[in-house]
Amino acid sequence: MRVLSAIHNEEQLAAQLSGLGVEPGGVLMVHASLHAVGPVEDGPGAVVRAVRRTLGPRGTLVVPAFTPENSDTSAAYRDRVRGLGEEERAAVRAGMAPFDRASTPAPLMGAFAETVRLAPGALRSSHPQTSFAALGPRAGRIVADHSPDCHLGERSPLARLYELGAQVLLLGTGFDRCTAFHLGEYRVAGPPRRLYRCVVSANGGRRWWEYEDVDLDDSDFGAMGADFERAASGGAVRTGFVGRADSRLIGLADAVDFARHWLPVHRSERS
Repeated sequence: MRVLSAIHNEEQLAAQLSGLGVEPGGVLMVHASLHAVGPVEDGPGAVVRAVRRTLGPRGTLVVPAFTPENSDTSAAYRDRVRGLGEEERAAVRAGMAPFDRASTPAPLMGAFAETVRLAPGALRSSHPQTSFAALGPRAGRIVADHSPDCHLGERSPLARLYELGAQVLLLGTGFDRCTAFHLGEYRVAGPPRRLYRCVVSANGGRRWWEYEDVDLDDSDFGAMGADFERAASGGAVRTGFVGRADSRLIGLADAVDFARHWLPVHRSERS
């Protein structure tokens, strides 16, 4: 029977992460719900330290640092302006701050990701909508050259994580949050594309920038993840508790390759 500790600490969490299979010296992308983990001594910082302790000095920690708040083509914007009139919507757009890699927060990514982004030595990629933050010896390679018109494809940190054999930790989150599946969307034949628009810095001010990229859709990631887990073999999906959080550890390349084959079949069925 699993005993729930009232308050967790860094050492306990590190032991659980090690038991789950986090690889010392490896590269690990984390999607975390600290609410699911439960109370921890010293809060989010202790959880980040537990992950880094498990990875060791040669390991690299990566988190999404996405910023849909400065776009008027994002789901976050649609939610924000739902029910507003045109003048009110225009005021929202006028108040959007341009993306700044050093200072723009990523509040929708949660406290764990923000703690990593703000940590001394953290590096961040430059995409104004889907940046990543990383800590560790391979952080520079991972975040470099993130093309501004490639959210999550071959010219993004996801492709570098694929090359490096990264693991993905879903720490109290579901497969619906598994960003790795998006790289699979780029690797299907002829993925649908659409226009995106966001506010960027320009000559000390701000301007709207519009670009075309793959039409990203995570609405079926939960179903895809369930199929991925059922089909997994050889430890491709490891499950366990970290704190109170029901968690999964997967190989990023395994997830991407599964998505590349799953998506054409299942999305054609629903179209």
